[in-house]
Amino acid sequence: MNPSDFRAALSRFASGVTIITARDAKGRDVGMTVSAFSSLSLEPPLVLACVDDTASVAPVLAQCEHFAVNILAADQSELSRRFARQDVDRFEGIDLTRGVEGLPLLSGALAQLSCAVEARHPGGDHTILVGRVLEVETRDANPLLYFRGAYGEYRR
Repeated sequence: MNPSDFRAALSRFASGVTIITARDAKGRDVGMTVSAFSSLSLEPPLVLACVDDTASVAPVLAQCEHFAVNILAADQSELSRRFARQDVDRFEGIDLTRGVEGLPLLSGALAQLSCAVEARHPGGDHTILVGRVLEVETRDANPLLYFRGAYGEYRR
C-alpha cells in the first residue's frame, strides 16, 4: 500500500469539523482545526481528538489541563480555514465566550464542549487527546462536513 492510496481511501470518510481551543501557560488563547474527533464514552462523558504532533498548537495541548471542542456549523467554513492557517492571528476579531477555566468558546458553533484532559496517548505521528466533558452548549443548525478535501453541508 502506498501513502497516497491510503490518504485517498480515508478522504472518502465524511467527517464533521471542529476547532479545538485551549489556553497556554501565559493565558493566551490557542486553537486549531481538527476533523479527527469522536465521542468515546457516555459514562463517563469522554471525547477524543487526534492532534498532529507537528501542529503549532501541539505543545500547548501536550501540557494543558483543559481544552474545548467547538463543533462547527455549515456557515463556519471560513472559520475552519482560518484556524488551519499558520500565518494569521486566529482569534483576532473572533466572537467568543468563555467556558471552564476561561476556555475560548467560538460563537455560532453547533456545540461547545469544555473538557478536562483525561489522558494523552501516542498514535503514530499524532497524539490522541482524551477529554472528560465538563460542560456543553448546543444550538440547532446544519453541520459543516469535510469530504474528499472539500467542505460540504448535510441538509435535513
